[in-house]
Amino acid sequence: MIVKQIWTANPYRNFNYLVACPETGEALAIDPLDSDKCLKAAKDEGWDITQILNTHEHHDHTGGNDAVVAATGAKVLAHAKAKDSIPGMFRGLIAGDIIKVGKTVELEALDTPGHTMCHICLRAHTDQPALFSGDTLFNAGAGNCHNGGNAQALYNTFAQQLHTLPANTRIYPGHDYIENNLRFTLNREPDNHAAQALLDQVSGQSLEAPWVTTVAQEREVNTFFRLGQASVIAQLRQAFPDLPAQPGEETVFVKLRELRNTW
Repeated sequence: MIVKQIWTANPYRNFNYLVACPETGEALAIDPLDSDKCLKAAKDEGWDITQILNTHEHHDHTGGNDAVVAATGAKVLAHAKAKDSIPGMFRGLIAGDIIKVGKTVELEALDTPGHTMCHICLRAHTDQPALFSGDTLFNAGAGNCHNGGNAQALYNTFAQQLHTLPANTRIYPGHDYIENNLRFTLNREPDNHAAQALLDQVSGQSLEAPWVTTVAQEREVNTFFRLGQASVIAQLRQAFPDLPAQPGEETVFVKLRELRNTW
């Protein structure tokens, strides 16, 4: 499996992706908002885009579909429940469905509600496992729930699915927010030396070759993975004095997401 991460340099800070089979040159485009950059990247590599995967229905992830389909004839795949919100969808996906790209690439669809209730993440079962996480999981952060989402559902996705991923799984999100996310972690957990070290490393990085975290690293630097940490809870109590003496992890997650909304 070959992964091409494409920095759009737009105001929304989107990443687009091409996932290609090295034997056949067939490629899957993930959220190809910047259709020009995606098509050029495929042409430069000698790849044929045969499928498009939209992680969810928001326009900053689907807005390039028509141009890519017109240029390549690619088929559009997305969550089965998104058929009314993503025009021209060819295949609706449910949890466990497999997307094959060429002869060698197989990606598993994960049903990951929270940011929206029709969100798909793609898991690659390879020697170097990977997760294409859309707006569910960001490097050092978690998606918002403003436009059709639900914070409790997002917590369940983290607790039941993301926490169980292999530690060496590489995280490929839909946007670059890593610096601000790390600053939020440090605001919530000022003694997190791993988050500070990573912030120092990625500050001012070239987004043409951005840092890619792993699940193991997320467990160290992403406050949404660190819900039981005493310092996280102590800081949270300053903002929410009525927090229970021993708050459950769902409560901590939802309150952290509430704070992140306005941070």
